[in-house]
Amino acid sequence: MQRRTLLSLLSLLPLASWAQKPSSTLRIGYQKSSTLLTILKVRGQLEQDLAPLGVKVTWHEFSSGLPLLEALNVGGVDLSADVADTVPVFAQAAGAQLTYFAQEAPSPTAQAIVVRSDSPITSVADLKGKKVAVTKAAGSHYLLISALDKAGLRFKDIEPAYLTPADGRAAFERGSVAAWVTWDPYLAGVQNQSQVRILADGRNVADYQRYYLASTAYAEARPDVLAVVFESLRKTGKWVKQSPREAAELLAPAWGLDAKTVELANSRRSYDVRLVVKEALGEQQRIADAFYGEGLLPRKLDATAVPLWRVR
Repeated sequence: MQRRTLLSLLSLLPLASWAQKPSSTLRIGYQKSSTLLTILKVRGQLEQDLAPLGVKVTWHEFSSGLPLLEALNVGGVDLSADVADTVPVFAQAAGAQLTYFAQEAPSPTAQAIVVRSDSPITSVADLKGKKVAVTKAAGSHYLLISALDKAGLRFKDIEPAYLTPADGRAAFERGSVAAWVTWDPYLAGVQNQSQVRILADGRNVADYQRYYLASTAYAEARPDVLAVVFESLRKTGKWVKQSPREAAELLAPAWGLDAKTVELANSRRSYDVRLVVKEALGEQQRIADAFYGEGLLPRKLDATAVPLWRVR
């Protein structure tokens, strides 16, 4: 059932047709955890930075990474804000024509498996036979698989409840699931607003690197635009770490969270934006192998055989 469900989801990712030249509008897809691009959006900074190139920006929000990359693949957007490392693997398995554009250095504590404070569950091994809320194909999905493996369990030993972050939290708080696997800022939100315990985070099991991607056609046609975006992201990442309170206060209204929660979430993310090199894609291969081993990918992948953008 799990295999059929994921394969049906992958079938929603048809190859895009890029017959026309990309327009002078850069269409950016993002999600709630897209910190750096959210800051650029709120400030209007990217519009200013791209004005000399005659490029305008439109913004398109998605609930999570997989539908965001689906839209990127079918031509709905040109550039994807950061998505968890698991997501591009599923897009690659579906034959998507996407280029790795940039990467944020690992942030292993920015996602975790949580249980309620009064839960009798004290270890990952105790999840055997339990229902666990997780977002399908998200980085948290790999964290769960990897943590279970470390505890001597298989993914089939638990009952996954595939839910969006909002629905996952609701199910978790009403007791419909025994645990919830999520990422920041959702993780910080439930920590500050509910009585929870972290059962395990990504340390020693899942590095949690986030990737920015572009459609391959757009990356080839507008390297000048991507160069500007890359530099804007790099500078913004440094600013967030140097000015945590100011960054939290800027993001809080955009995320609908209090500044204290946002600052906690940001403290666990590296925001160290860098180019993607093939030698650094080792965990992408481990992710692909893990999902294939659980029957959740249709074929074995070479996760390093992907287009990488370079500054020209």
